[in-house]
Amino acid sequence: MPTYARFCTIYDQSIDKTCSPCYDSACHITSHAFHLIYSRPMLSEERRNLILEALSQTGSVRVSELAGSLNADPVTIRRDLAQLENEGRLHRVHGGAVRREAPAAGAPSSIQRRIAETAARFIPDDAVVFLGPGALTAEMVPFLMGHQSLTLVTNSLQVAWAAAHGGKHTVHVVGGQVEADLGLYGDTQTLPQLRADWIVLEAGGLDADRGLTHDQSLYASLARALFGLGAQMMALLLPERIGRTGAVYIAPADEVDILITGREASNAALWDLSELGMRVVLT
Repeated sequence: MPTYARFCTIYDQSIDKTCSPCYDSACHITSHAFHLIYSRPMLSEERRNLILEALSQTGSVRVSELAGSLNADPVTIRRDLAQLENEGRLHRVHGGAVRREAPAAGAPSSIQRRIAETAARFIPDDAVVFLGPGALTAEMVPFLMGHQSLTLVTNSLQVAWAAAHGGKHTVHVVGGQVEADLGLYGDTQTLPQLRADWIVLEAGGLDADRGLTHDQSLYASLARALFGLGAQMMALLLPERIGRTGAVYIAPADEVDILITGREASNAALWDLSELGMRVVLT
């Protein structure tokens, strides 16, 4: 059976007057820009390149229109869109996809948002929560604004500002000297006076054999003291930090109650951690 594909007559520099009306009413080139020609079966890479080309021109594409213009099954188009989304080339929406915009400087990544939102779901109302410094814990704060009557304790200026700006929960700041990560680090001997239901830390590495680690000694000292409070310990890590070892040891891996990370993390390392009895949550 012959395979057809639509090609733009403008790009081909053709003046063929027998072409069919354009499949896309949003096309800004001409109302008769596409026509059917006989062609060989289209490769997946070629089809995806055409999808990206259409997306760059219009800002959005629909599965039904792509299926018609590329003479492909809608299931195939959805598979192409899923692959392109995994590559970070677009964002899928209901019925199609939209162009992926470059994130603003300092904006949280998709993985950071996923981890932060999932972590917030584990926090119950009326809880006392210690949030350590880090991009993941700071990104978690907006997702806590839907909770009721939380008490947030932190040594992070970034977390404190975001929580105070939300104006909903009680915020306590642990004092000390400000470091590059915007954390306040002081005498850890005062930390046992704190009471917390949950402690949420962002670590530099987590490995079943080598434990929970960080690359900053002041952070690691603070974290070690917090493990002595008897609270539920939640560790937030980016996928590439699973199985990694930081410079400074904090605690054995089996003292972490819940690990939340991205689904891109190493399966072998995650399996070893789950064997310790740790609850592993992938986003």
